[in-house]
Amino acid sequence: MKKLLFLTLAIAAGSVAIFTSCSNSNAQAPVGFDRAMMDTTVTPQEDFYQYAVGKWLKENPIPEDQTLWGGFVILNEETNDQVKEIIDEAVKSAKPNPKEIIEKVGLFYSVGMDTAKIEELGLAPLSDELKRIGAIKTKNDLVKEIAHMSQYTTSPLFYFYSSADAKDSKNEIAGIWQGGLGLPDRDYYLNEDGRSKEIQEKYVAHVKNMFNLMGCKVSDKRAETIMNIETELAKVSNTRLENRNPQATYNKMEVAEISKIAPNFDWNLFLSEIGAVDVGGVDVNQPKFISGVSDLFNKISVDEWKVFLKWNLVRSMSPYLSQKFIDERFDFAGRFMSGQEVNRPRWKRVLSATNGVMGEAIGQLYVAKHFPIEAKERATKIVETLKVSMGESIKSNTWMTEVTKEEAQKKLSGFGVKIGYPDKWRDYSELEISESYIQNIMNSNYFDHKDMISKINKPIRDWEWGMTPQTINAYYSPTRNEIVFPAAILQFPFYNYELDDAINYGAMGAVIGHEITHGFDDQGKQYDANGNIRDWWTEEDSENFDERVKVIIEQFNEYVAIDTFHVNGALTQGENVADLGGLTVSYNAFKNTDQYKNNEIINGFTPSQRFFLSWAQVWKNNIRPDALKLRIKTDVHSPGEQRVLGPLSNMPEFFKAFGVKEGDAMRRAEDKLVKIW
Repeated sequence: MKKLLFLTLAIAAGSVAIFTSCSNSNAQAPVGFDRAMMDTTVTPQEDFYQYAVGKWLKENPIPEDQTLWGGFVILNEETNDQVKEIIDEAVKSAKPNPKEIIEKVGLFYSVGMDTAKIEELGLAPLSDELKRIGAIKTKNDLVKEIAHMSQYTTSPLFYFYSSADAKDSKNEIAGIWQGGLGLPDRDYYLNEDGRSKEIQEKYVAHVKNMFNLMGCKVSDKRAETIMNIETELAKVSNTRLENRNPQATYNKMEVAEISKIAPNFDWNLFLSEIGAVDVGGVDVNQPKFISGVSDLFNKISVDEWKVFLKWNLVRSMSPYLSQKFIDERFDFAGRFMSGQEVNRPRWKRVLSATNGVMGEAIGQLYVAKHFPIEAKERATKIVETLKVSMGESIKSNTWMTEVTKEEAQKKLSGFGVKIGYPDKWRDYSELEISESYIQNIMNSNYFDHKDMISKINKPIRDWEWGMTPQTINAYYSPTRNEIVFPAAILQFPFYNYELDDAINYGAMGAVIGHEITHGFDDQGKQYDANGNIRDWWTEEDSENFDERVKVIIEQFNEYVAIDTFHVNGALTQGENVADLGGLTVSYNAFKNTDQYKNNEIINGFTPSQRFFLSWAQVWKNNIRPDALKLRIKTDVHSPGEQRVLGPLSNMPEFFKAFGVKEGDAMRRAEDKLVKIW
């Protein structure tokens, strides 16, 4: 976790996501949306989600090793075998002391799959790390160990990172982001509701079990210590909603200033130990948190902190240890927290780890084999039409003054666009891969850490991407003012350069419009054309914007996702604004195509109907109840069903396409309709 660097289309569906090539001559040609998914016993005026995908929902139960089953995950799973083919080829090149990247990929995966050796070693790969923690005697020793862990294993207390300076976006700045929690959200420690209480009890039992597996005595006491420390950290942590405000989370300080508000932690010593002596200004995202950490540093004994560090070590490294640690982790995080019945097969987990360590290396192999130039060329043209459409939306906007429109157009014209894959690939030549799985993870962490430190106080690397080419997602970076579409999402059902415009604009066009709109949502609007936090809005326009967003917040607050759990309209507002804006902007761009103008009926549906059905079928998914409850609490994206129902119920274009009349369930009351972009 680190400070938000980009706004995404969706939370990651899986750890590796690669599509088959749409140019594969042996594959059945995709035909757009699938009639077989539809439940025509439900009318589109009543519930468009059920109408578009209701039959699919009934016929596609969630596999036992998944928590969610839908478009993103299916694409992920359908191509894992193909990804494995790439890895298997690399395994043939694996050898000790690898130099070439293909050798490193192969050896890393092979070592991760050597379960006999991993079982034989047990906890031994972490023995040196545990000895380091055991040798701690003073608070300065603690600081040194926190610095060491931050480089090699995990960031136990807070995250030290580097990113574009939000007020000087052409340069990198160091940052500190709150951390230290083992549960997914700070509210789980503080809330008194039944589910939170159950999670707290199960978590304490999980911590105790982990300490027992480590062979530690008085595990009950250790688990209590962990819960006490993490609860205190939760009390001084920002909420997710508070962290949505980029103005509030930008607090540039010199090290001397940090030492004043957090005097009990030796920041100079920490920075020296991590190799960032001349760090200069640091963006302290949550000053309240580091002040609280400073207080706790004195309040909590050295011995208790040592327990805390041991827990963070084993918690972070348990996926790479022997099976008993993996099982205990899964029992809590997978089975209890998300309702997942069984863990994913080991080869998929090791493949995910390989992708995480050398993602761009695998990405090079992927795009060479599965991303035709024709796909990139047509996607580039669609992006341009969406930018034009957004410009027209800004120009015709009735609630915005001309002075703010001018600034908005300036920002839009400054959008950078990245499609497919980086122009320059990451260099892995200094990454050391050995015949120890844990050591390889530590080497990778240190490799990333060194690279991060080297960027501080230097110009940003324009060529860097925030996602690998094989990621099924997209993002908008507010500090770079750019939209990015990895190769993997530029495939069916999101996109296929051989299909009609209705399908491509309904799915991929809306994705592109979604990311463009992120530049003008509640967060993106606070950044200017150069990627700097700057208020370029008139007071009147800002108030008008907030009034419209308030309507969207209230709309989504009304949606019941499951049981008594409502969608959090405030937390998901940026994504909901982007969904509505993206779909609207894409539809307006689609209206300029020959297909729309000719209004040709295909398979019984008009171009407009195909557009909206294409959008709806992208978001089909079944999700386990516990996983849905977790996502409602932690995900800034609304569930798939609400992502379909929410924007469509505000769109006159949709009403016209399917004859939705006032009073129908799929049409909000006239006084509640909202259009922002």
